[in-house]
Amino acid sequence: MNTKQNKYSQIIKQIAGRLGFDHCGIAKAVLLNEDAKRLESWLNKGMHGTMHYMENHFDMRIDPARLVPGAKSVITLLLNYFPKQQQAEAAPKIAKYAYGKDYHEVIREKLKSFLAEIKLSVGEVNGRGFVDSAPVLERSWAQKTGLGWIGKNGNLINKQNGSFFFIATLIVDLELIYDDPYGKDYCGTCTKCIDQCPTDAILPDKVVDGSRCISYFTIELKEALIPTAMKSKFDNWMFGCDVCQDVCPWNRFSRVSNEMNFTPIPAILNFSNNDWEELTEENFKLIFKNSPLKRTKFEGIKRNLHFIKP
Repeated sequence: MNTKQNKYSQIIKQIAGRLGFDHCGIAKAVLLNEDAKRLESWLNKGMHGTMHYMENHFDMRIDPARLVPGAKSVITLLLNYFPKQQQAEAAPKIAKYAYGKDYHEVIREKLKSFLAEIKLSVGEVNGRGFVDSAPVLERSWAQKTGLGWIGKNGNLINKQNGSFFFIATLIVDLELIYDDPYGKDYCGTCTKCIDQCPTDAILPDKVVDGSRCISYFTIELKEALIPTAMKSKFDNWMFGCDVCQDVCPWNRFSRVSNEMNFTPIPAILNFSNNDWEELTEENFKLIFKNSPLKRTKFEGIKRNLHFIKP
C-alpha cells in the first residue's frame, strides 16, 4: 500500500466528514462499459421521454477522463436529506428532497470548499465537482465506491441509512486508495417499490421507465398538458414522488438530516389545498426563490395542481 496515497485518502474522508457529508467513498476512474450498454438500451427504448439532454455527451457519461483530463479517482459523497417533519396529510404532496433549499446550490458550495481544502492539504490537484450538473452516472460510481447497492427502484440504497441521500461526485487527477465496490444486493425478493408505483414506471431488472414516472411528469415535462392517460394515477403528488422510497423496507433506518439548509420551508409543511390554489406568481417567486420548486416554474405548479384535482 502506498503510504502517501493512504494518507491522502484518509485526509479526503476527514474533510468530507467535516463538511457534513454522511458518507465518502473512492473508486478508480475507469470506463463504465457495462453502464454504457444499459444506458444505450434505455435511451433506445425512449424511456427518457422528452429529456433529450440525456442523449447528449454519451462518451462523457461513461469516461471520467473526458470530464477531467488525467482523471485517476472518482470520489462519491452522500448527503442525507430525510426531514424531521412531514407535510399536512391532505395537502398536495411534494417529494422530500424539495422541502428545503435547492440542493444544487447547497452541495455546489460544499464541493467548492471540498476541493479547496484538498488542495490545501495535498497540494495542486486538478478536479471538478458535480451534482446533477454534468453527464455523470453518480449511482454507478456510488456503488463502485462501496456506498450501497442500486435497488429495484433505481435508487442507491445504503444498508445502514436507506436511500434519502443526494449524491455528489468529485473527479480528481490524484491517485488514491480505492474502496471495494458494494458487491451485494439486499433487495432480495422484495417487490414493494414495483408493486406500489402509482404509474407502473418501475420494471423488472432494475429498469425505471422515466417517461412514466410521476417525477418526470411533474418536474421534467415542459409541455402545457400532462397526458390524460395518467389522470387519477398521481395519488396527489404535485412535485416529484417518494412512493418507491417510502415503501422501501430499508428506509426504516433513515435518520433525520443534520443539514440546516434542508430544513423545510414553512409553506411546504403548512400550505393547504386552498393556499396552493390561491398562490400568486409573485408570492411563488418570493416564497420559493431558493427552492427546487422553482425548477417547474409557477405555470408548472398550476398545471400539476389542476391535473391532480379529483
